[in-house]
Amino acid sequence: MLRADDHRDDVLIEVAELHRRLATADAPVVLDVRWALGDPNGAEHYREGHIPGAVYVDLDTELAGPHAPGTGRHPLPDLAKFQADVRRWGVTRRGGVVVYDNSGGLAAARAWWLLRWTGVTDVRILDGGLAAWAEAGHFQATGEARPRPAGDIVLEPGQLPTLTADEAAELARTGSLVDARAGERYRGEIEPIDPRAGHIPGAVSLPTAANLDGQRFLATAALRERFAGLRGPVGVYCGSGVTAAHEIAALAIAGVDAALYPGSWSEWSSDPERPAETGADPSGPPRGTAMPADRQPH
Repeated sequence: MLRADDHRDDVLIEVAELHRRLATADAPVVLDVRWALGDPNGAEHYREGHIPGAVYVDLDTELAGPHAPGTGRHPLPDLAKFQADVRRWGVTRRGGVVVYDNSGGLAAARAWWLLRWTGVTDVRILDGGLAAWAEAGHFQATGEARPRPAGDIVLEPGQLPTLTADEAAELARTGSLVDARAGERYRGEIEPIDPRAGHIPGAVSLPTAANLDGQRFLATAALRERFAGLRGPVGVYCGSGVTAAHEIAALAIAGVDAALYPGSWSEWSSDPERPAETGADPSGPPRGTAMPADRQPH
């Protein structure tokens, strides 16, 4: 029988373990990924206080490519540029990576997903982020961190599944397509950012924010219960592919594999040929075939 935290330890790291590992010869590379919609001052927040040795990562320019017509607001970055950035952060073929933010992992999960997608297997999210580090009484550095020696990592994309718009539409009919945005955006009551309100027809609403208790991920058992109604293959989207990565991390903790639709609603809603559905969640469980027993949350 699997221990309740088997998958959790693959995704998350606790402050005590990170603090211990930072004092060892095989200390992980630590990435500070503070970012939020409407707050362009992540680098300033980093300079005001960060985990010692952490490298600041800009989500808009390093964890996403430039916006282009027909893509979402945060398209996947160019692989050559991303590899150069990852090497500049100091990531090597042998070392681990820890990512954190100050928003419950909602931004850091984008770095977690991209690194996993490109073949970096030892990468974890700091549960509780910088707030948990501060609550434990650990020192925070200020200003700019000393540059790390360049890494030698060779990235190999495609190590996690992704969906195109057509594949997302099909999955909503044959499996479970999860909309990770706030419920009012899913229902089409408001749309503050993207061209149209609503959701992909057939998608089910499971807002990312409900993965958290404060700034920490819910207990594994609670996450398994949260996702227990999903059937068949699972895909996730949000507004631009950022907070959907947090949902994929929560699903991974629960023992469920999920594909990311990187373009998400920002891409879908910009195409007038694609339908938009409004209203509350579909009644009953999502449509689709039953999830195989060995992949069901339990």
